[in-house]
Amino acid sequence: MNIETNASLKAYNTFGIDAKTQYLVHIDREDTLIDYLNEHGLQKDKTFVMGGGSNVLFTRDFAGVVLSVELKGIDIIDEDEDYVYVKASAGEEWDDLVRFAVERNLGGLENLSLIPGNVGAAPVQNIGAYGVEQKDHFFGLEAISIREQEKRKFSKQDCKFDYRNSIFKQEYARQYIITSVTYRLDKKPVLKTDYGAIQTELEAMKIKSPGVKDVAKAVSNIRKRKLPDPEKTGNAGSFFKNPVVSKETHDRLKEEYPGLVSFPIDEEHYKLAAGWMIEYCGWKGESVGHASVHQHQALVLINLGKAKGNEVVHLSRMIRMSIENEFGIKLEYEVIIL
Repeated sequence: MNIETNASLKAYNTFGIDAKTQYLVHIDREDTLIDYLNEHGLQKDKTFVMGGGSNVLFTRDFAGVVLSVELKGIDIIDEDEDYVYVKASAGEEWDDLVRFAVERNLGGLENLSLIPGNVGAAPVQNIGAYGVEQKDHFFGLEAISIREQEKRKFSKQDCKFDYRNSIFKQEYARQYIITSVTYRLDKKPVLKTDYGAIQTELEAMKIKSPGVKDVAKAVSNIRKRKLPDPEKTGNAGSFFKNPVVSKETHDRLKEEYPGLVSFPIDEEHYKLAAGWMIEYCGWKGESVGHASVHQHQALVLINLGKAKGNEVVHLSRMIRMSIENEFGIKLEYEVIIL
C-alpha cells in the first residue's frame, strides 16, 4: 500500500481537473484493502473510492482520502459447451477486458468497446452502449464489505441492475468495494449490429459476414469519430442520462417534436435521446469559460484545457434548465460531482 499526501488527482480523472486530495491511497491487493478498512473504515464524505476516474467531476480539492483501487488480473476461470467465464479484477481497464474477449472470439462485450473506466465501476453504473449493457453477460462479482471487512459474492439478481443503475448506487451505496467481476461470454457469439450505425459502418468496412472482431472494430471506429479521446480532451463520456418516460409522455413529445429520437424499452416506457434534445436547444459546440459541449456529440461535456470543475457544472445546469423549459424533462447526471 502506497499513501501520497497532498496529491494531485489530475492524472486520476478523465476530465483532467487539477484537484488535490489530502491523502491518495493506492490499493493493489485485497488483503491490503481489508487491512486498511479494518484500521480506518470509510468516513462519510471524507473518503472517495476511485476506479478509473471516468465518471467523476471534481469541483474542489478533496479534504479527505481517495482510495485508488488498482487490483489487476484477467483470467478464464471456467467454461462449458456454450460459455467461457472470464474473471477480471476491479482495477483493470474496461477496454482491456473487452480486448481479452474479442481476441479469443468470445461474444458479448464487443459493442462495449472503447468505454473508458475500470472493470469495478462497470456493474455499479451498469454501463452500456450500442444496444448492449454489461448486465447482459454479467455472471457475478466479489466485493469487500466496508463495515465487516469480509468478502461477499453477488449474483446478477442480487445486483438489481437497471438503466445506468444498480444496488451499489442505491441500498448498498458506500457499503461495498468491488474487487472483481465475472462475465459469461458466448463461444458461439450472437452479434448485435442493428443499433445505431454499426451495420452502416460494417458495410463501409466491406464486411458482409461479421465476427466479434469486426463488430468491435466498427464500434471503435464510430466512437473515435463521434467522441473525444480522454487522453487528448478531458471528458467523462455521457454527462447526462437518457431520460426514461412513459409512453403517454413519449407520444405527446413525439407529436410536438417529430424529429425526437427515442427507443422503446417496453410497452409502457421509452428512452429519449438526451443528446438530440440538447442539440435541438442549440447547445452543441457552445462554451462556458473553458468548458464546452462537444461539437460532434451533445451528450458529452469537455474540458477545453484549463476548465475548473465549477465551470463544467455551471454549463451543465444551464443545459438542464434549457431542456426542462423546452421539453418539461429534467435531465439526470450520469457523472458523480464532488
